[in-house]
Amino acid sequence: MKNKADVVVIGGGVNGCSLAYNLAKRNVDVVVFEKKYLSSGATGACGAGIRQQWSTRENAELSINSVKIFESLSKELGEDIELRQGGYLIAIHDDKEMKQAEKNVEMQRSLGLKVDILDPGQINDIVPILDVKGMQAIGATFCPTDGHANPFKTTFAYANAAKRNGAKIYTHTNVINIKLNNKRISEVKTDKGSVKTNTVVNAAGVWSKEIAEMVGVKLPNIPFRKEIMATERFKPMFEAMVISFRDGIYFSQQKEGQIVGGIPIPEERSGYKTIPTFSFMQHMSRTLIRYAPVLKHVNMLRHWTGFYDVTPDARPILGETEKVKGFIQCHGFSGHGFMLSPMVTKLLSDFIVDGKTSDILESLNPNRFKGKKIVKEISVVG
Repeated sequence: MKNKADVVVIGGGVNGCSLAYNLAKRNVDVVVFEKKYLSSGATGACGAGIRQQWSTRENAELSINSVKIFESLSKELGEDIELRQGGYLIAIHDDKEMKQAEKNVEMQRSLGLKVDILDPGQINDIVPILDVKGMQAIGATFCPTDGHANPFKTTFAYANAAKRNGAKIYTHTNVINIKLNNKRISEVKTDKGSVKTNTVVNAAGVWSKEIAEMVGVKLPNIPFRKEIMATERFKPMFEAMVISFRDGIYFSQQKEGQIVGGIPIPEERSGYKTIPTFSFMQHMSRTLIRYAPVLKHVNMLRHWTGFYDVTPDARPILGETEKVKGFIQCHGFSGHGFMLSPMVTKLLSDFIVDGKTSDILESLNPNRFKGKKIVKEISVVG
């Protein structure tokens, strides 16, 4: 193991590996520590969606710019990340949701996004299998450049490119302590050795809170179990991701033919719970069939859990802490870290290398919860 680095990244998910790549290609000596294997956390359990339809400007800007990067990422990294842009169809169920959708779309269009509000008669033009009456939709929003990519292949493509540019990635290596010198990062200790550094990026997902406690920093993040299922494969029937903020459901048909989707269970509580529940299977099956009756006899083959790393405003925590210099946060994505990762890590690499900040980093900094009005992201599934 190396004993010195410019930057240590803790967490081998898509954000950790993407940041390592962005830093390494700019000749930064970077080390990544992952306590299990790459994408073993939220990245490997996610629904693979990439959307640009949000209620807050920061998330919309991050995602719009991330999609631009995703569109050329396979070529840039030299590996196919399996990007498919079949769009996102977001169901609207009542007048209150319609008013919010109109407000969202106005903001999104101001940023140059192509997005439309559909009436009920147009929904089946996008997703023919939907029962518009059964899903109780009075309309929907649709953005054709939203889509999916393979989170595993994306993470490993970033990691491989990072290593080609000189980054060192150590898996199955647990960070056990972070040392300070005059309130500044000085060393990272693992169960396999130590690395001296002045900069640590905390990209550990729901375990970021534990990492922060090593240097006396308190984070407001709360872990929530989220459950996902995959069905058997069958012929292609639709391209778009279907989601509902009211019902909490999302589902799409993957390239291989299976339906992948999730929904929160009514009795879910916060905490590090990993065991899948029968309640999920019941709730998901009933809701999915209400949305798409044609799926009634499709077999569910797999069912797994992951975590949302939830912040009080459902927006990520990005940037350096006031209390500890050189301690940079990259977490709190509240279930959307994969889709935001390309632009998030570009902004953070610009900050680390050049000291360059931005309105987004200022708005999403770790200190924003101290006595300030919180602007909450409400376009969140689950």
